[in-house]
Amino acid sequence: MKLKDLIPGVFVVALVGALAFLWLSPSGIKAAPEISLTTLDGTTINLAEKQGKPYLVTFWATTCPGCIKEMPHFVELYNEYSPRGFDVIGIAVKWDPPNQVAAMREAKQIPYPIVVDAEGQFGKAFGGVQVTPTTFLVGRDGRILQQKLGEMDIDDLRKKVEALL
Repeated sequence: MKLKDLIPGVFVVALVGALAFLWLSPSGIKAAPEISLTTLDGTTINLAEKQGKPYLVTFWATTCPGCIKEMPHFVELYNEYSPRGFDVIGIAVKWDPPNQVAAMREAKQIPYPIVVDAEGQFGKAFGGVQVTPTTFLVGRDGRILQQKLGEMDIDDLRKKVEALL
């Protein structure tokens, strides 16, 4: 087989590989949904207006041990970096009653906004979130930089947040 006969095949394989990477890559390719959320306090958060600032969206449940374990770390990140423009948004999943969510917010003294996804529409907007915790780190350009199912590596997350600010 001659070299000139191999070149088209190599090109096709490379092209298919690049397209597969873009299609399947979990980070940095997909834009965060531009949805409006209403917090437990009645404040509206429009994610489209977050453009220009990095933020974290974490889907959690009051009965999720991993979620509860992460909360103090997210509170710490929020308290440390919110003055520099970083935000954290907690979204309680649809099976959590709002009164339980509010009680958890008080018990854990969560300062960042908490939303109840009563109908599951926010989980659907973020690609069909079914498991907690599921967390999304969104960059200044509105693209999802990291999607994590399960507990976050807090040290790694801290480094990424610092790099974004």
